Amino acid sequence: MKEVNLFGVFLSPFLLWGTVAFLLLLLLRSLLGRLGVYAHVWHRPLFDLSLYLILFAILVLLARSLLL
Repeated sequence: MKEVNLFGVFLSPFLLWGTVAFLLLLLLRSLLGRLGVYAHVWHRPLFDLSLYLILFAILVLLARSLLL
């Protein structure tokens, strides 16, 4: 896992993966809202946090397997 060089500033790859996971979360939240899934969820912020962590873990594992 190498650092990402952004105009001379080295950033951790976790920042990139976290941003991508957040953008995917925004898309999934709108899709789940339209489908009415949130009506069956007890605690929406906790569900969203769990969904973000799952997306983040999937991205890290995919990046690790593709880069090795």
